[in-house]
Amino acid sequence: MMAGLFVSFSTFMMKALGSLDSSNGMQAMQAINRTILRPSFLLVFLGTAVLAAVSGFIAYALVKPWLYIIAAAAIYIFACILSTGLFNVPLNNLLERADAETDEGQRLWRDYLSQWTNWNHVRSFACVLSTILLAYSLSETGGL
Repeated sequence: MMAGLFVSFSTFMMKALGSLDSSNGMQAMQAINRTILRPSFLLVFLGTAVLAAVSGFIAYALVKPWLYIIAAAAIYIFACILSTGLFNVPLNNLLERADAETDEGQRLWRDYLSQWTNWNHVRSFACVLSTILLAYSLSETGGL
């Protein structure tokens, strides 16, 4: 699920927001950032990290391709969760405090579009790679 969300922002959502008038695109992203902080999203986003870590721990003892499961968990936790906390969230916080109607706010929006999207590419790649590794580990255990 997280791979789908992040890939959609990397492939078309940010381009669509960037194609709008600066103040409209910025206000739309501010609204998205406010709306996404819901328990249901946080449960999936952080719950995936918890489940990945638990799965890696269990797999180490029980499953032959444990390395793929641990790698998938590590990639999700470090490349997705960590990059979100270190880069995307601080950028979101800057954007939230900015005024879309000022020159400074519009400069921030242009920088935000580039920087946020680049870090989102990292999250997208990490989630897709984690999914591939988990699917491969299932195929190796006869789960698929």
